[in-house]
Amino acid sequence: MKHSLFILAIFALFAISCSPKTESETLTAEDHSQHQTAAAPAASKSPKTEAMAMVGGNHIHIDYSSPSVRGRQIFGGLVGFGEVWSTGAHKATSIHFEKNVMIKGQEIPAGKYGFFTIPGETEWTLILNKVWDMHLADDYNPAEDIIRITVTPDTLSETVESLTYTVTEKSANTAEISMAWDKTKVSFEVINK
Repeated sequence: MKHSLFILAIFALFAISCSPKTESETLTAEDHSQHQTAAAPAASKSPKTEAMAMVGGNHIHIDYSSPSVRGRQIFGGLVGFGEVWSTGAHKATSIHFEKNVMIKGQEIPAGKYGFFTIPGETEWTLILNKVWDMHLADDYNPAEDIIRITVTPDTLSETVESLTYTVTEKSANTAEISMAWDKTKVSFEVINK
């Protein structure tokens, strides 16, 4: 009986494999060009990136998303004058100091901070805020500011296409943090405490 069932099973498999296929079965089995492939995710127009440096034993680390100019008017256009800006795209830009630092004579404790700016035509306000984990400046609260400083922006001769932060060692204990985009650059000094 087992032998008969085995032969019947082989016969059934043979019959199925030899039966004529419909057009759709033929395409599915043989013509893979008809398959739809999932589209690869588009590259972000504002990729997440970072800038960092070790200055006098203090690791300074900036996380930000870097939008591009792409022919747009940036300051006074895409980024309004007199408005709080996350100084990047998507999430607020964050700056982490591994050790205490001094900025414009004020001690800033080691930690991670949101970096915001208020761009202006002739001066900018640079802000470190206790809250760093937020979408853009949606939940920005000035009561959480650690420090606000006013700087004069530099006008660049060449366009910086993608928003770029740099942390540059100026001396054994001093760093310059700068942000450049389009034809504008703002910067401030950080001194290790």
